[in-house]
Amino acid sequence: MTLARPSARVVLTCIGVGLLAGLMSGLFGVGGGIVTVPLLTLVLGFDHRRAAGTSLAAIVPTAAVGVVSYASHGSVAWVAALILAVAAVVGAQLGTWLLHRLPLNALRWGFVGFLAVVAVMLFVVVPSRDAGLHLTWLSGLGLVVVGLASGVLSGLLGVGGGVVVVPALMLLFGTSDLLARGTSLLMMIPASASGTVSNLRRGNVDVRAAILVGASACLTTALGAHLAKLMGPMASNALFAVFMAFVAGHMVWDLVRHRPVGDDAAPTQ
Repeated sequence: MTLARPSARVVLTCIGVGLLAGLMSGLFGVGGGIVTVPLLTLVLGFDHRRAAGTSLAAIVPTAAVGVVSYASHGSVAWVAALILAVAAVVGAQLGTWLLHRLPLNALRWGFVGFLAVVAVMLFVVVPSRDAGLHLTWLSGLGLVVVGLASGVLSGLLGVGGGVVVVPALMLLFGTSDLLARGTSLLMMIPASASGTVSNLRRGNVDVRAAILVGASACLTTALGAHLAKLMGPMASNALFAVFMAFVAGHMVWDLVRHRPVGDDAAPTQ
């Protein structure tokens, strides 16, 4: 579905959402959906499915600009991103399959707990800006596990892979914050493109809104990446911890507000 003759308010809202999402994407190495989806839902009245599909489509050009920005100073692990992307695509399919077979309410609360732990750990573990990612059989297997986990959570809870991948690369693999973010953005491109094709077939993308949001986001993604580079690793981690707390708070708000009935019992089908 596309916007028919969007009003000036709709156009300006999409541009504003895109500018903010692009800044968050470049700054934190995430897709920006945590900003885009609620704003499209609350301000423009999108239903959640169409907002999520539109946001996913807008991530593709946004992430591409972010990758170029991070790659310009060598902060992308290309092979690692490929491993993560393939595993995430497989994990997303598994997550979609599990969607009606697991107690989602309990999983959401568990993920909120995970975000809280990550926010604390970001103040404890601050990798050096010179820290890279050395690929071995063991680290390669670890990347597969992280990619699968991010994909499964994406399929189950609708959370972006960057929220999982960025802290995992820093805390588990010891990479620098910049390398983690650049690699995360590259990982998102094939996964987001694959999901967008499926959403387009199901009519879950407002194409015109996706173009407006995506194009606007591209204008600020490089700025976000530049700001991330200017900040020291400790300040960068602290800001990312605040972002993690925001994501957790948003999920708690949704849980408390909606309180799905019977969600704690997994369906038997």
